Amino acid sequence: MNRGSDTIVKVLLVDDEAGYVEVLTKRLGLRGIEVTGALSGTEALRLMRGHEYDVAVLDLKMEDMDGIEVLRIFKRMAPEMPVLMLTGHGSQLAAREGMAAGAFDYLTKPCELDQLIEKIREAAGHGRE
Repeated sequence: MNRGSDTIVKVLLVDDEAGYVEVLTKRLGLRGIEVTGALSGTEALRLMRGHEYDVAVLDLKMEDMDGIEVLRIFKRMAPEMPVLMLTGHGSQLAAREGMAAGAFDYLTKPCELDQLIEKIREAAGHGRE
């Protein structure tokens, strides 16, 4: 059965809100997206060392590391991997900074699941070109 795409998209989801990561991992998994969750920038960087991901979804505000800092390191480790930034309301400046640092796009939290899936698939397609 085809879900509209023959390839499974592998996503690295980085957010320090454990409940958010857990719920999003389940909901995206039901839509045929394989998600690996990381609860900190440090954990995300460790996961990047041994795995390849099609897209990273990265929260800008985390306890251990700034999302922009993590984005810059991702771009050195896997320059071709698209990164979607998640920002809180009122973080437009940070979102623009993320775009300048190489983010594919950004979404404001909380975002609609369908909107996030659409951006993930768009980014994955872009990364494979």
